[in-house]
Amino acid sequence: GLADTAATEQYVRPQLDNGDAIVIRDGRHPVVERGLAAGFIPNDAELDSTKTQIMIITGANMAGKSTFMRSVALICIMAQAGSFVPARSARIGIIDRIFTRVGAFDDLASGQSTFFVEMLELANILNNMTSRSLVILDEIGRGTSTADGCSIAKAVLEYLHGRGSSGPKTLFATHFHELISMEEHLKRVCNYHFAVRETSDDVVFLRKLIPGATDKSYGIHVARLAGIPKKVTDRAEILLTEAMNRTVSAGSRP
Repeated sequence: GLADTAATEQYVRPQLDNGDAIVIRDGRHPVVERGLAAGFIPNDAELDSTKTQIMIITGANMAGKSTFMRSVALICIMAQAGSFVPARSARIGIIDRIFTRVGAFDDLASGQSTFFVEMLELANILNNMTSRSLVILDEIGRGTSTADGCSIAKAVLEYLHGRGSSGPKTLFATHFHELISMEEHLKRVCNYHFAVRETSDDVVFLRKLIPGATDKSYGIHVARLAGIPKKVTDRAEILLTEAMNRTVSAGSRP
């Protein structure tokens, strides 16, 4: 089955070694790509424990952050299972475990809220990861107040980075744009974002991961796509502009 899929879907033979790097060129998601009539936009990933250890990924909702992170994890799993992988090339240093904290889940019958379950899963990751692990964190801290959540996310980044010379390879997607400054303070943290093309009346998600950070999430645009009434999204645009103007004014005061 793996051989037939590899031939049909143009997978390549990955190189596995005892190093700690993950280097994927033109990687694809093996499931998502099969459901896209318009074609899948491939992306590169390059992680290791001592240089680019943590990728902070910002960008628009629906731009492709979660798909990218999951594709990296799946390619690593497939490679270590003996399969060819959906990429132009892939070099995978042996990984001991993959830890993920993605999506929302609760256990109300046991008195566990969505945020508490998120913290339980995060605790398991932080207490059991090694420098050989791959960690995928999507929107850590979003289930509580902005101040609390951003503080937790920042502390988690610092803990993952550590004070030594290495740490677990980490993909960290966030809408807390305050975190992009961490690249300046933690030497193994790098900012990336998914490219977006803006026109006067539309936003186009290009699905391409590029270096650098962005401070836009385009949540109102996504709300329009979902069918939220125009009166609501137009009002949201006005409120957003007012909020941004207040922020700029506050920042310009002596």
